Amino acid sequence: MEKILVIGAAGQLGSELTKSLTDLFGSESVIATDLQESARSKFDYCRFEVLDVMNKEALRNLVKNEKVSQIYHLAAVLSATGEKKPIFAWHLNMESLLFVLELANEFKLDKVYWPSSIAVFGPNTPKINTPQYCVKEPNTVYGISKQAGERWCEYYFQKFNVDVRSLRYPGLIGYKSLPGGGTTDYAVDIYHKAIAGTDFNCFLKSDTSLPMMYMPDAIKATMDLMNAPRESVKIRSSYNLAAMSFTPEEIYQSILPFFPDFKIAYNPDFRQAIADSWPDSIDDSFARKDWGWSPDYDLNAMTSDILKNLPDFFPSKN
Repeated sequence: MEKILVIGAAGQLGSELTKSLTDLFGSESVIATDLQESARSKFDYCRFEVLDVMNKEALRNLVKNEKVSQIYHLAAVLSATGEKKPIFAWHLNMESLLFVLELANEFKLDKVYWPSSIAVFGPNTPKINTPQYCVKEPNTVYGISKQAGERWCEYYFQKFNVDVRSLRYPGLIGYKSLPGGGTTDYAVDIYHKAIAGTDFNCFLKSDTSLPMMYMPDAIKATMDLMNAPRESVKIRSSYNLAAMSFTPEEIYQSILPFFPDFKIAYNPDFRQAIADSWPDSIDDSFARKDWGWSPDYDLNAMTSDILKNLPDFFPSKN
């Protein structure tokens, strides 16, 4: 039986990915972990343990005692938060990954999943259809940690045969978790404001185009990659991944048919410089070719689905 450990399970990606893993493997096979005890209430469908990923011994004991076979390492300090606490972000993002890779090698785990990001790209990267292989000069601590992490992942695969797999996520948008400190989180918050009937203050310029993805597509891509035959996974740093690109003005316009009185104002802050260093669109042809990636949602389909489901999931926002 597989025993799957999800680290950072209470986050935006983790809360939905953990449910999909439980649906696939069964509740006895999944252990959700997070730093906060308060996260326990999210995981009534599987086992939950409080875990500080920086406690190397506690992590090792959990992997050993539970005979863990797969790790999904999702704990990280995101882009905007990382710029406020750069040394802390580097420390947590990098050292925790090395802990996990070392354990994967020591206990010969079946698979490891670690998410990368479009933050690995920088201002000198080609912005349109950013290729899989190109210049990467990230200028945020989040991006620097993700770039370094990609190199470590490939190193552990090449040197120690650790089956580590990764995706460079674009901005992820979902309705089941609140914004978590990322530069693309405006595209989550805007739906909450529309439904609540309050004006939206956007921290990016109206014409800032960024690659984005609806959470069901992100979960689908992750599961597809992890379930792909080992020989099909040819990139061991991290795969480019794409679904759609849009601007704050375009997402606002997609909401207006549902909420005609909704208002938006643009007041760029420090996150604008982060967004300006990232691509406008992504070439994910390697993911499509190697393991059959294809997204299901465009902007209008995503907006319709979120506005339908969000009021029931966060009734206090309605």
